[in-house]
Amino acid sequence: MTAHDGGSGVGGVVAARRPAALVAAVLLILEAAGVLLLNWILSIVVDRQQMSLAGLRPGAMSVGAWAGGAVLALFLLCCAAVLAYGALRDRAPGRLARIALICCAVVQGVVGALCVGLVGWPAFAGMAVLLALLVFLLIAYGDRIPDPAGRPTEGPAGGGAPA
Repeated sequence: MTAHDGGSGVGGVVAARRPAALVAAVLLILEAAGVLLLNWILSIVVDRQQMSLAGLRPGAMSVGAWAGGAVLALFLLCCAAVLAYGALRDRAPGRLARIALICCAVVQGVVGALCVGLVGWPAFAGMAVLLALLVFLLIAYGDRIPDPAGRPTEGPAGGGAPA
């Protein structure tokens, strides 16, 4: 059964988009909270050890760790908001939001690869699940890219008629 014959395969993907987007949004919110917590702990450790790295003051390194974690958490929260908005309205994200979700998927892949060595396989499995959800959502909403007037266009540019 192909996607062009209107079979249940396409309907299953359409039905799974909303719950998948909501689950991914919740997981991104939890990940943002974890990133904030981890960087807060790292900033405390760096501040209390009172050692410099390449001449940097411990206070500057502490603020840098906290600021880096806050920026990453804010980015993850923005991606979660895009996913939640898309799930509630069942609309494809716009170009800028789609680019942000692609960047978020790349970050998930890199952090997941680092998790194997630093944290372990269970953390990698969690990151892989979130990466799979993001890729699924990017593919599932791939056919509905809004045109400049805001109306979604269906299918490929050639009309999408079966051959």
